[in-house]
Amino acid sequence: MNNSQLDRSTTEQLAVRTLRSRRNVSMASIAVILGLTASGCTPTSPDVAKPPVTGSASPTSGGGSSSLSGAGASFPAPLYQRWFADYNKANPGTQISYQSVGSGAGVEQFLAGTVDFGATDAPLKAEERVKFKTKYSAEPIQVPMTGGSVVFAYNLDGVKDLKLSRAAYCGIAAGKITKWSDPEIAKANAGAKLPTGAIQFVHRSDGSGTTYQFTTHLKAACPGWTAGANKSVSWPVGTGAKGNEGVAAQIKQTPSSIGYVEYSFAKQTDMSMAAIENKSGKLIVPSPEAGAEAFAGEKVPADLALTVPDSINPKAYPISGLTWLLLYPEYKDAAKKTALKAVVDWSLSTGKATATELGYVPLEDGLVKKVQAELAKVK
Repeated sequence: MNNSQLDRSTTEQLAVRTLRSRRNVSMASIAVILGLTASGCTPTSPDVAKPPVTGSASPTSGGGSSSLSGAGASFPAPLYQRWFADYNKANPGTQISYQSVGSGAGVEQFLAGTVDFGATDAPLKAEERVKFKTKYSAEPIQVPMTGGSVVFAYNLDGVKDLKLSRAAYCGIAAGKITKWSDPEIAKANAGAKLPTGAIQFVHRSDGSGTTYQFTTHLKAACPGWTAGANKSVSWPVGTGAKGNEGVAAQIKQTPSSIGYVEYSFAKQTDMSMAAIENKSGKLIVPSPEAGAEAFAGEKVPADLALTVPDSINPKAYPISGLTWLLLYPEYKDAAKKTALKAVVDWSLSTGKATATELGYVPLEDGLVKKVQAELAKVK
């Protein structure tokens, strides 16, 4: 089986497991914390307006029809695919396709105008905003949809509860700790039968918001990290794979491996996840609740681009972040505009339970209101 076949097979399996998943996580405990302050079709070109448009068709009612296409982050892909499928069941006239191509490609397609919406786990950069404004004579609209954590998933036979100190996981990512028998790993895992062989580190090969979140944390938490923080970096060590799907598949088929994936992917595919040391020196097992704690007390900026590279909250899982949809400020097709607004609003209200079920962090009501205020700007 080649890599592209493996990616497709893994994606199909994740979709099936996502639809079957029925876990009960306390949504209230997650939502109260977050924001305390404050179908695989090829995308079609959107009918995006550069200057203000007059004479547009009337918005559709509940009985209207519209087709929307989006592309971008793989981090929230299981949730987006579930949301869009469930929304279509309730609103058969609205068809939404979403391609999990990574945040980098999603931003590129959004800037090029080849999708109706983009998706990214990294807020738009200043230069990307300039490109957008130059082309469309307006500012892009960026709204958070959910939160989640990036975890160290691993494949170590017989090791169920791997614990990694900061020095250990920083050293693994930097290529400075290369053996599972390294004293820095062994001292936190007394009694565990760690292998004696080499560590096989797996990272993303594509432009990725998951990589942005992961490397943003490494830059803040690891004194010896020199590769920077971005959607793609020059990795000092390891093997690359495309998408969260690809990294998860590579880890599962490679003994003695470890890599970073989004929590929901790891959970839905029954991967082992390491507890890691946070800034307060606490070993934290990844969970939606611990991920939500990373945002406690954080002020949401006006552009909604909240990032928390290394939370000081002792209860927080330290590698956690938001993920955003990218919208155009104006759509020539009024039916698309109406459908897109309705989908986003439904996802952040009715869809909250699904976010919790799949292991994501739903937005708190105060942040949802900020998103709705941004949505009102879409014309």
